[in-house]
Amino acid sequence: MTVKKILYFLLIFAPVAFVGRLVGMSPVLVFVFAALGVIPLADLIGEATEELSTHTGPRLGGLLNATLGNAAELIITIFAIREGLLDLVLASITGSILGNLLLVLGLSILAGGLKNGVQTFDRRQAALNSTMVVLAVIALMIPSLFDVAIAPDTIAETRFSESVAVVMIIIYGLSVLYTFREKDGPLEAVPAHAARWSVRRSLITLAGATVAIAILSEVLVGAVEPVVEALGLTEFFIGIIIIPLVGNVAEHLVAVEVAIKNKMELSLSVSLGSSLQVALFVAPLLVFISLLFGHQLLLVFNTFELIALFAASLVASLVALDGESNWLEGAQLLAVYLIIGLAFFFLP
Repeated sequence: MTVKKILYFLLIFAPVAFVGRLVGMSPVLVFVFAALGVIPLADLIGEATEELSTHTGPRLGGLLNATLGNAAELIITIFAIREGLLDLVLASITGSILGNLLLVLGLSILAGGLKNGVQTFDRRQAALNSTMVVLAVIALMIPSLFDVAIAPDTIAETRFSESVAVVMIIIYGLSVLYTFREKDGPLEAVPAHAARWSVRRSLITLAGATVAIAILSEVLVGAVEPVVEALGLTEFFIGIIIIPLVGNVAEHLVAVEVAIKNKMELSLSVSLGSSLQVALFVAPLLVFISLLFGHQLLLVFNTFELIALFAASLVASLVALDGESNWLEGAQLLAVYLIIGLAFFFLP
């Protein structure tokens, strides 16, 4: 059975989760079914976006991919904000960045290295992406580090996070502009292929999958607190490990698949590009979206998250800077992710 067939099979869990909540099914089962249902829907959003790109041209397609690449996770976190689960949202942002820099990049390099040996990629592009990743992490760290001094002044604290969010969105916009002006911009365009879907089918699929994810996100978020009580997991662990995996697993599989095909440059653009989008676009955007629900989200992460983000950006940058990779480097990245995951699992 192919990966696509497995993903399509998982679609059955979407209505099961919705009906399960209505009939009073165990919250743990509802959470699991909703999570499984989100996975193929996120893949459908990615596939519809890719098909649209074949009609709009590679550069506009790249912009569409950059804008909608983390749509599933964005929708889930919006519902979490509505429920006031701000710690879950911040943990999800951290977990998504960690997942892309360590888990996805690690699996891609490991699988690609075992299949193809030492793999090479454009060192100049890798250095640019690495610089952007470090910049993104610094932008997330500064509000947290300075919050200790600013926190007594609630208004100043809020204005500071909002100002930093504006700067982050601007630099993200500039990176997208660079993509339009240069062939090797930091967010690579989607590789062109013959269109399989019409524009109408792509738009209908995109809209339908988005609405379905919105419905499932409400179900998923609504089951978080009962799951925390039933399984003894922390809300923080669910946000930092489980939610990012659910929202991005389809994209993760693409990065690994192209690495096995010895297209390491494209694989890096998927993992690093997704990290940049979460840090520089999704996170600051959520700061302003939170204003609509009366729950102010600040870009203030705890010490454990900051240490993990710094370590992940440092290790991923070191791996990418020399323009080549091997399976051992992939194993090293996965080891760091596993250690961080265990640390957050045992964190009370």
